[in-house]
Amino acid sequence: MSGRWSPLPLLQQAGAQLLVLLPLLWLLLAGPAMAQAAPPIAADAARCPAQILQVDAVRAPEGNTSLPAPEQGWQPVTLPDVWTSRWPEHDGAVWYRILWQRACSSSPPAANAASVSDLATPSMPAPAPVALGIDGISVAGAVYVNRDLLWSDASLVEPLSRSWNVPRWWLLPESMLQPGTNTVWVYAVGPRALSPGMGQLRLGTPQAVAQVQEAKEWRQRTVYFVNAVLCAMAGVLFFSIWLLQRKARTYGWFALMALCWMLYLSTYLADTQWPWPDSLTRGRFSLIALLGYVLSVCIFTFRFGGQKLPWVERFLWLLAFIGAAATCLVPAEHARQGFSLVWQGATAVFLVNGLQFQIHAWFPRNRPRNLAHILLACIWLLLTLVALNNLYSVLDRWQVARDWAALSGVLVIGLLMLLLGGQLVRQMHEVRRFNRELKVGVESARSELALALQREHLQALENAKLQERMALAHDLHDGLGGALVRSMALVEQAPDTISSARVLSLLKSMRDDLNQLIDYGSSAGASVPDTPVQWAAPLRHRITRILDEIGVQTHWSIAAQWQGTVEEGKRPNALQCLLLTRLVEEALSNVIKHSHASKVRVEYAQPKPNQLLVRVEDDGVGFDVQAVQRAGQSVGMRSMAARAERLGASFSVQSSPAGTMVTAVLQLGTGLPAAAPGAEAR
Repeated sequence: MSGRWSPLPLLQQAGAQLLVLLPLLWLLLAGPAMAQAAPPIAADAARCPAQILQVDAVRAPEGNTSLPAPEQGWQPVTLPDVWTSRWPEHDGAVWYRILWQRACSSSPPAANAASVSDLATPSMPAPAPVALGIDGISVAGAVYVNRDLLWSDASLVEPLSRSWNVPRWWLLPESMLQPGTNTVWVYAVGPRALSPGMGQLRLGTPQAVAQVQEAKEWRQRTVYFVNAVLCAMAGVLFFSIWLLQRKARTYGWFALMALCWMLYLSTYLADTQWPWPDSLTRGRFSLIALLGYVLSVCIFTFRFGGQKLPWVERFLWLLAFIGAAATCLVPAEHARQGFSLVWQGATAVFLVNGLQFQIHAWFPRNRPRNLAHILLACIWLLLTLVALNNLYSVLDRWQVARDWAALSGVLVIGLLMLLLGGQLVRQMHEVRRFNRELKVGVESARSELALALQREHLQALENAKLQERMALAHDLHDGLGGALVRSMALVEQAPDTISSARVLSLLKSMRDDLNQLIDYGSSAGASVPDTPVQWAAPLRHRITRILDEIGVQTHWSIAAQWQGTVEEGKRPNALQCLLLTRLVEEALSNVIKHSHASKVRVEYAQPKPNQLLVRVEDDGVGFDVQAVQRAGQSVGMRSMAARAERLGASFSVQSSPAGTMVTAVLQLGTGLPAAAPGAEAR
């Protein structure tokens, strides 16, 4: 326990939340009690009030749903009454007989009168209108005044109508009444497993009876309807929250708890057995809903309090399964004892859960006290005290069930909605704070990323410039450099002094090569030649003249036509043409400089529609290809290999003392590799 914990903030926040529900609790619980006080009765209306003389009950023979009632076997009872305490094996119907009369001051009530109405007062001996009120008949019934039918449920056989929690009142017609003693007959029918019987009955003035019955209507119907609506709202709301945030299982279990309680409340609100075939099946369903509610309450408590009790949870699941199985499978003749055992067991588990959470909340281990946990512990403690008071101070199960259900709905669902709502609001504030911090972090990261991208952009520009310079160097080497080499070879091998016109022609040729380099560079802006012959013509014109002058015979083998279009992948694009031209030009320059050849063969061919082959073959002295590659001194070979790699073409050099052959094979339609710019710098 933390030494810095102070109860003052806790009490302030708990009080603020609890005060929110005080008006609702006052209306639901105190309001009906205030309404039970009878209003002042006028003197003429209070003359000769009705007084109950005796209440008796007798078991009804099977199939006897209307008068006359049996003459023998009557026993005095006190209302409200559950007949299973008197006839535990009786399963069917019971007749109740209420004897009453209009009492005047001159005729005191009989000594053995059993009055269940607190509304009759001594009055002047004169007739007054009489009203009859009954809190409920379990499960269904009918009411007779003397021998006349006053009211009856729609169905007195299975599936029975449901009147056990429906308060009603009637104004007794004077035509049904007789001088002296009158009799109210009540027929009540229901299976013994559902604690059948009759609720409180009252006779009095219409104003007084109506006032009390309105209070009963509020307590027995309106409160449960409000609870059901509250449960439905809570279930849908928190189930939606759980769907959006699956890891927040607390909300999911609370939603399930609210929905199970709403299903259990249908026992108090439904006036028919639908969709169940009979009363006993509906009773089984209600009890299973109660088991689901208690299980959900326990697991919700564990999740909310951060308690990790896997073995306890497994045990609770096992108990719930056993209870549900017992509820479904218990025979009808033993259903009363089975239902009572399951109900008491569920109540005991509920109480134990509330008590254990008191220890967890008020005496935590290795952590400070948590305000939310203490608030939940207060809710469970309050409900536990109410349940214990009902169980041990009230012997009437009829009233126990009503009080427990009414208080549970308001206290548990209402207060927990406030508690979870406050927790959700705090989480939303934390999310907003996190979002603000995240926004600041994102802005900072964005600024840093922008600076990094700017640096990378500048570096990329420098790399691009360097690659362009290297590409330009290769182009100068292959183009203008080749022209210089050819011119030098021509001058060296010329037998006589070269004339000025010839020198001027050589210089113009080098100028043309330079212009070509400037015009085309390494771009694909040039157009694709219409035929392979037109593609090779400029290079063939320049090279053939130089080779002829130095005494080297040339043979050009060039395909006459392309086998398709660029779009079809059957001819090279402009950039591929330029790079292949440079490759062939470099190969021919090497022949002029190094081979001492007498014959050269140049081939442009399309062995396949999507394949282009260029080859330069001479009969020179040859060289050691591997030795040159290891030495890395041949700029021309490296330049040709780099261009072939940029094109994505296969490149090979084969050389022997009998000659050298350079071959490049390009698969058309593949385009240039993505890293094409600067590839020749490798």
